[in-house]
Amino acid sequence: MSRLGATSHWRRWLALVLLLGGLQQLSAAALIHAKAWLAPVLIDRAWSLTLAGGGAPVKPWSWADTWPVARLEVPALDVDLLVLAGDSGNALAFGPGHAWASAALGSPGLAVIGGHRDTHFAFLRDLWIGAQLQLQLADGRRRAYRVEALEIVDASRERLPAGRGEESLWLVTCYPFDALLANGPLRYVVHASPVAPEDPGAT
Repeated sequence: MSRLGATSHWRRWLALVLLLGGLQQLSAAALIHAKAWLAPVLIDRAWSLTLAGGGAPVKPWSWADTWPVARLEVPALDVDLLVLAGDSGNALAFGPGHAWASAALGSPGLAVIGGHRDTHFAFLRDLWIGAQLQLQLADGRRRAYRVEALEIVDASRERLPAGRGEESLWLVTCYPFDALLANGPLRYVVHASPVAPEDPGAT
C-alpha cells in the first residue's frame, strides 16, 4: 500500500472513531434527559401507590434505593415537592430527602428534610418567619407547620440536637444560595413547628 493510501485509510478510521465517540456522547446526553423527564413521573406514581396502600413504601423503580415518604407544600410560594427517603446524593438528585438520622416525619422529635440549594430547595431563600408549610404523610395524614426561625449554621461545628422532645421540622440546604463552589460547611436552616388543628393559622 502506498503512503498516500495508508494515510487515507488512517483518516477514514479516525473519522469513524470520532463519529462513534460523538454518537456515544449524544446518546449519553439523551439518556440523562430521558431520566430527568421519567424519574419525576415514576416517583409521582410511586407516591400515589403509597397513599393507596396505606403508607407501605413503594419504590419508583425496582433498583431504587429511595422512595417517596411525604409531600411538602408551601401554598404561598406555589411549592409542591415529594420528599424521598434518605439524604444520600442519589436521593437528593431526584428531590428533597428525609434524613435517616432524624425523627420520623409527623412524630415527636426533630425531623430533618434536606435538599439542594440550586434546585428543589432554592425556594427556602424566599421563606419568611410565619410562613405556612403543609406536609402530607405516607398514610395520608396532613400536618401543618409554621416557620419559627431562619438560621445559618456551620455544619462542621454543630450537630443535630439529640433526644426526641417535641415535634419540630427543619428544612436544610447548603449556603450561600449563590455560592460558586458546592459542599461548603454552611447550612441554611428553616425551623418550623406544628400548628394545632384548632389554630386559625392551620389552613
